[in-house]
Amino acid sequence: MERKKATDYPQALLDLFDRYVHGDIGRREFLDGANRFAAGGVTATAIWESLRPNYAWAQQVATDDNRITTGRATVPSPQGNREIRGYLVRPAKHSGKLPAVLVVHENRGLNPYIEDVARRLGVANFLAFAPDGLSSAGGYPGDDEKGAQLFRQVDRQKMTEDFLAAAYWLKARPDCTGKAGVVGFCFGGGIANTLAVRMGSGLAAAVAFYGAQPPAEDVVRIKALLLLHYASLDTRINAGWPAYQEALKANHVTFTTHMYEGVNHGFHNDTTPRYDEAAAKLAWRRTLDFFNKHLR
Repeated sequence: MERKKATDYPQALLDLFDRYVHGDIGRREFLDGANRFAAGGVTATAIWESLRPNYAWAQQVATDDNRITTGRATVPSPQGNREIRGYLVRPAKHSGKLPAVLVVHENRGLNPYIEDVARRLGVANFLAFAPDGLSSAGGYPGDDEKGAQLFRQVDRQKMTEDFLAAAYWLKARPDCTGKAGVVGFCFGGGIANTLAVRMGSGLAAAVAFYGAQPPAEDVVRIKALLLLHYASLDTRINAGWPAYQEALKANHVTFTTHMYEGVNHGFHNDTTPRYDEAAAKLAWRRTLDFFNKHLR
């Protein structure tokens, strides 16, 4: 399939797709709305297919890259869904302890894009663990459409407890220095903000890509340093930023925020047309610099 860019689509269509991705409307309603953008023999279904993830585009670090070792791990989660499984990555040629980063997926489960993000962290000399919030439902099913359906079936509070358990497990591993951070995307960005609240001084650094913000009254509990990436066209998530910013300042939380102009929610995800190469590369470089500065 030919790779398209966000600029190949009307913004109103991308906004409609964002509503579909986040469960505000179903597939049928999206297709009905997309019909008004169908022209020149391109059907609404073809538009839908073109906007869906293509994981052939996602791999920046090969699964068998000799710079890293990869494996699977299962973490006990007594307050959540009993356990959570995930993808563990570490540098192949480092024998000592490493700082750790938890990688939290979008609202589809642990798909190939997020596994690749974990490998990118491994190549950058971090211990990385990407848990699958769908573990209690059998795990990511290999298809984002099915993953979204399963995601809606898992108790959200218990899933949050699962990620919290994974973060503490990662931090306590004998091959971790005890300094841990988190990076999350979309739903995972919201979890990154939530872990900053829940873990207090137990979390050193949190990076949220277009993530939902915690309630203002919870911000007093944040002790981690924050790096917050937002997309200027992402009006849904950006609506919560002013109140969050005010609460962060009122509670003297150290944070850095970047607003990437002219890009959409999901701009870091290199498997969909919403990906913006320039913004994604800049945001990732800033993320690695942030973790290197505050986790080393």
